[in-house]
Amino acid sequence: MAKTTYEMIEEFKSFTSYVMELDNLSEQVWNTPITEGKWTLKDIIAHMMLWDQYFYEEAIYKIKHDEPLTVRHLNFDEFNANAMEYSRTRSKKTIVEEFVEKRMNIIHDITGLQEEEYTREYKDGDKKKFSIKKYVRAFISHDKHHKKQIESFKKLNSQLK
Repeated sequence: MAKTTYEMIEEFKSFTSYVMELDNLSEQVWNTPITEGKWTLKDIIAHMMLWDQYFYEEAIYKIKHDEPLTVRHLNFDEFNANAMEYSRTRSKKTIVEEFVEKRMNIIHDITGLQEEEYTREYKDGDKKKFSIKKYVRAFISHDKHHKKQIESFKKLNSQLK
């Protein structure tokens, strides 16, 4: 079933509550790889927060202020490696606070847009099409992917607090 713009924005916003609930887990849990050789919970949330920050600064903010978009298709591996490094220099509390702040910046700027603004296609920094609706849809899927990983990790490590 197709979701309304409002429903999509609410679903995108709901991940902030989920991350705040994860704050109840210990720093030790946040620094434990979700499986052998994989990222930690802190790495995952930092990765998501930094993508939010990137898309906010290079696209959403620009749309809101009627400026040309500078968002480009980046090297994901390099971006994600930098996110892992970033997570190692911050506490769990800082990562949670930054995630909520960055996600809410996006929510604030896209809430109340007219449907035409939400679906309008803009040219990004690579001259490719970008729309807020497609971005939100893609990142809801991204959120779900990581939530599934996190929930599996929590289930397997239910003894960890």
